[in-house]
Amino acid sequence: MLLNNKNAIIYGGGGAVGGAIARAFAAEGANVFLAGRTLAKLQIVAEEIKAAGGRAEINRVDALDEDATLAHVDDIVRRMGTVDIVLNAIGIVHVQDKGFLDMTLEQFELPVSVYTKSTFITSKAAARHMKRQQSGVILTLTTPASRMPGPGFIGHSVACAGVEAIARNLAGELAQDNIRVVTLRSHAIPESTNSASSSREIFQTNAKSSGITLDEMLAGAAGGTLLKRLPTLEQVAETAVFMSSDKAGAITGNVINISCGFLVD
Repeated sequence: MLLNNKNAIIYGGGGAVGGAIARAFAAEGANVFLAGRTLAKLQIVAEEIKAAGGRAEINRVDALDEDATLAHVDDIVRRMGTVDIVLNAIGIVHVQDKGFLDMTLEQFELPVSVYTKSTFITSKAAARHMKRQQSGVILTLTTPASRMPGPGFIGHSVACAGVEAIARNLAGELAQDNIRVVTLRSHAIPESTNSASSSREIFQTNAKSSGITLDEMLAGAAGGTLLKRLPTLEQVAETAVFMSSDKAGAITGNVINISCGFLVD
């Protein structure tokens, strides 16, 4: 197993992407610690993992609360000895369908603040212990918006670019302690819109603003990629597994492009 007995913490573990990665981690032997603000969503994922023979634990933790996040990681390390992987997969509803002149400062600031702040907090909480261990992997999530021109999503674009900048800087600073930092940049994932989620609400709003259905919007997004399709949750999750494993031990400071060729580096 690629992650046998690794201790992996996933903030936003009850969401579509966080949950999929948690299940993939557990299937590869990791002890999975799911954290988020809604225990019911975390419990569903944990029960699925346990039913498949995996190991999972849940805790209500707000990744924007630094004290709570530090205490959460400290408790896991106290009991388990190490924290080997940390992933920030939280999601919020924010504006992506308004032009710059129609967007308020608050609408612009919301995703920038939430995603950069939570990335800083969760990374710092784990890195303190990873430094002592002289090992660890920090994963971040972004979208192609980090490199796309507008209109309509300037806050989201700056948030994604900010998270990638944080990851790049952390990779440079923490490499001396054998801590790897990798960003997963995924295009829209159709499965993440199949249930109540921040992604579904955002995509539905965007589609309505454009006068099309959600399915039409996703089809258009797929048509804009080289492969003429969008990534699946399984593909994103399996990429996260590999990047967290020793087989990817030579990779740090990279943005892994999971866009089916929407962006080409």
